[in-house]
Amino acid sequence: MAKHRPEPELDRELADLPPELRWREWMRRIEAVLFASASPVPREDLAKVVGQEASIELLIEDIRADLVGRSFEITKAAGGWMFRTRPAYAPAIRAAADIGDQGMDLSALDVAVLTAIAYHQPITREGLKDIFAKDISRDLIGRLHARGLIGTGPRSPRRGAPYTFVTTEEFLVLFGLETLCDLPDREQMQDAGLLK
Repeated sequence: MAKHRPEPELDRELADLPPELRWREWMRRIEAVLFASASPVPREDLAKVVGQEASIELLIEDIRADLVGRSFEITKAAGGWMFRTRPAYAPAIRAAADIGDQGMDLSALDVAVLTAIAYHQPITREGLKDIFAKDISRDLIGRLHARGLIGTGPRSPRRGAPYTFVTTEEFLVLFGLETLCDLPDREQMQDAGLLK
């Protein structure tokens, strides 16, 4: 039976290293954490692996510079950073892994409802009915929920306390948004022909 040895405490400051090597080690640590994570890693978590004098933002920028010309990059989404394959390599990944198209397979109405939720959250089904002038089915809401794009928000203060719906971190990651403030404004949507 293997003996459990306590892990040594992580030396964040690396005071024994020259400044350039210290910086390079901090970059490697951030790369390792991002590589190991399937979801965006917030600044607070990255700060746990580097010294107090380290700037997470400058370290990320230096890593990005090192990745120029590589098939992957660091992107900021949902309040953190993550590695993503550059879009130009999607066909190669699909061909090698025989995974086909992994699009979300959302209908135009699904996308419209998801957009309405994103811009008006928290919103009830009744609120969606007001926007679309028709009932939005529980099945459609269920599909968006099952894909992790929406979740339930606070109960509405109206009679019967209906559920409200909000977007999720998965929504932000899928659309490459850091926060909901990164959603295009109404004028941008009209210019793109997505709104009348």
